[in-house]
Amino acid sequence: MTQIPDDVTAYLDAAPESRRQLLREVFDTVAANVPDGYELGMHFGMPAWVVPLERFPDTYNGQPLGYVSVAGQKNYVSVYLMGVYSVPEEAESFQAAWRASTGRIDMGKSCLRLRKPDDVDHELLGRTVAAMPVERFLDTYERIRNR
Repeated sequence: MTQIPDDVTAYLDAAPESRRQLLREVFDTVAANVPDGYELGMHFGMPAWVVPLERFPDTYNGQPLGYVSVAGQKNYVSVYLMGVYSVPEEAESFQAAWRASTGRIDMGKSCLRLRKPDDVDHELLGRTVAAMPVERFLDTYERIRNR
């Protein structure tokens, strides 16, 4: 995308044809499983579920805390799993489960990169997203921030 749309629907509609279906499927899986209390909007240049500033205004950069984001990149779809990234043992467990399910994983610290539909375990992604209610995410954030 040359210009980033300012709303989620426009962002999904503007995705290149080659990744649009995968982006929508991943987005739908995340959307169906995000716990109550997170707010969907365009943040960080992509659709993101965040902790609203009204709920938690004391962030390091004055922006809402991002929990999970979905983005269409040039060659893949990214899922940014900040809840997983925040807890190292959960990150290791997630990576092992993903690898066992799909046969491979392409993941940085929080960024899961998906190139084709076979790369996605929608059930595992949904369970992972559903596993961290806002209160637990905030408790984790506070613990990490106060180190």
